[in-house]
Amino acid sequence: MEKYVVIDLETTGHSPTKDDKIIEVGIVVIENNEITETKSTFFNPKQSIPPFITKLTGITDEDVKDAPLFHEEADKIIEIFKDSYLIAHNVPFDLGFLNSELELNGKGKLTNPVIDTVELSRILYPKSTSYKLNQLAEYLNIQHDVPHRALSDAYVTAKLFLKLKEKLDTLPYETIHSLLQLSSMFKSDLYALLNERQEKLAFSTTDRDDIETFQGLAFKQLKEEDKSTSAFTTSYGDFLDDIYEENGKLSKRMKRYEKRQGQRDMSEVIFDAFQTKKHAIIEAETGTGKSLGYLIPAIYESVKMKQRIVISTYTTQLQSQLIEQEIPLIEALIPNTFKAALIKGKHHYISLEKFAHEMHSNVNDNYDITLTKAMILIWLTETETGDIDEINLPSSGYLFYRKISTEAEGGLDPYSPWFNKSYYQKAKKKAMHADIIITNHALLAMDMFNDYQFLPTYKKVIIDEAHHFEDTAAHHYGLDVDYVNMQYVLNQIGHWEETKSLGKLLSRYTDYQDELPLKKWDEVLDHTKYEIDVLFGAIYHYVLDSYKTSMATSDVGRVQYRFEEEKEDENRWNAIKEMVTRLTFYLRDLIHILAATEQTLYKKDALDKYDKDDLNGMVDVLQGFIDRFEQLFLLESSVPQVRWVEIDTKGPKNAVFLYCEPTDISSLLMNDFFDKKESVILTSATLTMNDSFSYIEDRLGLPSDRLETERIASPFSYKDQVQLFIPTDFPDIKYGKMDDFIYATCEAILSLAEITNGRMLVLFTSYDMLKKSYFLLKEMMDLDSYVLIGQGITSGSRTKLKKNFQTFDQAILLGTSSFWEGVDIPGDDLSCLMIVRLPFQPPNHPVYEAKSNQLKEIGKNAFMEYALPNAVIKFKQGFGRLIRSTNDRGIVFICDARIMKARYGKYFIKSIPEVPITYDTISKLMEKAEEWF
Repeated sequence: MEKYVVIDLETTGHSPTKDDKIIEVGIVVIENNEITETKSTFFNPKQSIPPFITKLTGITDEDVKDAPLFHEEADKIIEIFKDSYLIAHNVPFDLGFLNSELELNGKGKLTNPVIDTVELSRILYPKSTSYKLNQLAEYLNIQHDVPHRALSDAYVTAKLFLKLKEKLDTLPYETIHSLLQLSSMFKSDLYALLNERQEKLAFSTTDRDDIETFQGLAFKQLKEEDKSTSAFTTSYGDFLDDIYEENGKLSKRMKRYEKRQGQRDMSEVIFDAFQTKKHAIIEAETGTGKSLGYLIPAIYESVKMKQRIVISTYTTQLQSQLIEQEIPLIEALIPNTFKAALIKGKHHYISLEKFAHEMHSNVNDNYDITLTKAMILIWLTETETGDIDEINLPSSGYLFYRKISTEAEGGLDPYSPWFNKSYYQKAKKKAMHADIIITNHALLAMDMFNDYQFLPTYKKVIIDEAHHFEDTAAHHYGLDVDYVNMQYVLNQIGHWEETKSLGKLLSRYTDYQDELPLKKWDEVLDHTKYEIDVLFGAIYHYVLDSYKTSMATSDVGRVQYRFEEEKEDENRWNAIKEMVTRLTFYLRDLIHILAATEQTLYKKDALDKYDKDDLNGMVDVLQGFIDRFEQLFLLESSVPQVRWVEIDTKGPKNAVFLYCEPTDISSLLMNDFFDKKESVILTSATLTMNDSFSYIEDRLGLPSDRLETERIASPFSYKDQVQLFIPTDFPDIKYGKMDDFIYATCEAILSLAEITNGRMLVLFTSYDMLKKSYFLLKEMMDLDSYVLIGQGITSGSRTKLKKNFQTFDQAILLGTSSFWEGVDIPGDDLSCLMIVRLPFQPPNHPVYEAKSNQLKEIGKNAFMEYALPNAVIKFKQGFGRLIRSTNDRGIVFICDARIMKARYGKYFIKSIPEVPITYDTISKLMEKAEEWF
């Protein structure tokens, strides 16, 4: 069957069961890999088209009033699909509507084989960040002129399908063979397509020479880097002139190049710190170009002195940006060669050995795991790193990935045939020979504090996004455990007769089951799960009984309760500790049974290597739970720590989250890091408060005798690009007018949105306030006017919410903590930033409370030395969301009266670049906003 019919529908709504109707059909016919026919028809739905649909599609009631009814064209549609595949971008939607209409009109359902281009795109383009039709078209350079019109969408879907078919024809035999084995679980009927490709390859003498195959897997051949480092012969000053000056290398590589003196200043400060073996803190404001500013001196110093330099970022996204964009740019700028390598934690890298084992295991996988396996099969033919961050897995695919990450394989035998094929080992080897190693704060902290060395030895390091360094180091020293995760882990291990992890493993050893302690396992597992229920339920009720409306809440609205043993109800707390002790006994029993099982099978010489790894993995997870509970409840800590509980008062009665974190990590950082390194450079756009670095110096334990500091101003003309508005008649929240404040905030959002056509980012400090504002806005606004996106309410990650915001012309995005930084929305997509409240941590937040108490004990002012600097730095991060380039312009609107009324308000104003500030009534500010735009 070589005929493919692509269909796309426009409808009055999302569901035929709710009487929504088809208003337009677009059809494209493909025969012999060419488009041979197109057809487009309006249909009269015999109901009004909702304004939202008209806005989306451009189709009006006038367009369809003289159009045919569906039954008048039904036979023609059925005839087109005769002897063909039905193709759509999201088949269930289009076929669901089509078959509903056919049935209503007395026709039989279409039963054609189907191909869903969403599913096939996910499989064949696993690196795509989105599988929406318009974003896939952009990703694959397919022109899409009229999105949300049936014929245009059908035509683009046809073009997409042809590209997918082309890609399918490039895949090696082993990959196609594996996909065929998975194909019965796909929603699309791909067997014939895959089988045709396999038959061609079976009789072909040639295949791809860039692919290596081993034990049924096909993966991209990785060539050893043959690049040697070449020394610099020019002085550092001449080297910088050659790059940064008006007629330098940068000006020839970049259009509309403007020399940024701050970028060169940064490069000079860093080089001087390297020469004098000092540490440096550099605040480089937005637009400085700090990535190049620190890479240039790092590369020169590393190659000149033959010493590797480590560069650490907070996010893995910035890591990737440095290695994929900035490093290639510098390679093009300078004649000298150098080696750069990126390395992440073991869990980021796939284990080919573990994946091959999973592919060969005959297990009944669900759809998401099957899709994950298919995506990975394609990705392996493309990836040079094996870094799972490269692909866009389905949500539960990450649970499967845990089983096949390098972290899950234990210690890989250097003599194993898989050792030289390990992506993680290759990344480590590349890092060992690199001049520049790019890593992240989490791995840097692990390397810093653990006995095991994760990074090659280094003496100089540059830490970007340095305002996160303390928190990352503290998190490494901290821990967390929660009810849902514990029960999930135990359920995944399962009873021995279930088809879960342990049951599947033991099913391969039926000859020895009489000698294994299996009945005892089930009994102890059930007791363990019962004890978890009892313990977490007791903690939940303990917190609930202590609940006060003044207690802190987390970003997602969970109640937070800090526990200190000496202050707790002695009888109830001792009862909880007894429950913890009992639970750890049961967990140890489970470990002993797993160890006995492994020992018995080992003595019989029957234990498979992969099964041994899996048993050890189960033991490690259970031991991890024991260690966490003991540290939380039973052991004294060597460093001051804060412990707290979070519960959802409206959730299940045992949905409890437990946390522990050191309150001061400065001495650890000084002794284990700063004192041991020749030079540590810390940089970020936000490190000062009141023109001083003292806050960051104290928090990180930086030795003042070896420290240089530098502030580099932004090259942006903030005076011309930003207006700061502060209303003088906003309700004051401190007098208990919370509802009035939220109502005024929502009114201001809608008034500004009318002026800016949406394009607003609204930053909250409280999830509860965000949620109340979201639902109030829904009541107040014309639903067809703006797309309202609320973090934690609208589904999706931060990246997805940001993309949705940019996709719609008139959108309002409400965000909390994670949106205050690291979100770049350049250009016209963002014209207005609203800061609802100054970003102070609640005074009763467990970590804040513990750190404040610690400062008070040594006679310091906790507000001025911790709370205020922390809030000011976060405020600066939030302010920085608006202006990301020299062409951006917009308004910052601050609802919080404290910025003008409180004595400390001046510190927030002083922390941002000098901009025009208007203090006036809301109505006057709106008039000025209209003039500004």
